[in-house]
Amino acid sequence: MVSALITGGTSGIGHAFAQELARRGTDLVLVARDTARLESVAADLSQRHGIAVETITADLTNRDDMHRIAERLEDASRPIEILINNAGFGLHSTALNPDEVELNANAIEVMCVAVFILSGAAARAMKARGSGQIITVASSSSAIFSGNYSAIKAWARTFSNSLALELSGTGVTATALLPGWVKTEFHERAGINASKLPGFVWIDPVKLVRTALDDSAKGRFESVPDWKWKIALFVGDHGPRALTRWFSKLLSASRKH
Repeated sequence: MVSALITGGTSGIGHAFAQELARRGTDLVLVARDTARLESVAADLSQRHGIAVETITADLTNRDDMHRIAERLEDASRPIEILINNAGFGLHSTALNPDEVELNANAIEVMCVAVFILSGAAARAMKARGSGQIITVASSSSAIFSGNYSAIKAWARTFSNSLALELSGTGVTATALLPGWVKTEFHERAGINASKLPGFVWIDPVKLVRTALDDSAKGRFESVPDWKWKIALFVGDHGPRALTRWFSKLLSASRKH
């Protein structure tokens, strides 16, 4: 039976991955901070899909917890074939606010340091077996300049691509998922007002995770779930930097209201 480990697997995109993988008959290891919610989600997925669900309560701002998850990924007696680096949170903050330094430092721990440590552990175990998939949830924000969140997701995107190159020919794939605006509670929890965005910019989370899993299985370095966001990322990556800076400034200003 194939097993997948998902960080932040009880909400948002992580939960969508858990639901889709469970539907496909994949056993799960769910990692999150809230034990009660972990147990509730695990019971629901196990009952509905007849799969085994292991839960691990962990805080990925804590290095000891990171290494505990890494050890689980390298446990040869209980192999993990798919790692989903999903844990994270939005940042509606500024480097100019001294009260938010710790928040941003924690964001780097969860979305950079933990991704580095867990991906390394998974890659070592998967390479030894000759197969496996690592998906890292980055963001279309990696192509613009929207505060520390963009910087963090640009790192995640670059790291995932670098890992994919390093693993080339081993049977292990590494894919950066680059979603745009996805219909989850993510933005509300980050304090970002997305109510005025037009409907066409939104991505259905089911479509998002199915595309990501398929792209990962095909060995694609990046997964972008919708043609509209493919165009947006192309412009962000290859368009005039002045245009990207102008758009980033406009977006950042709009989030202050």
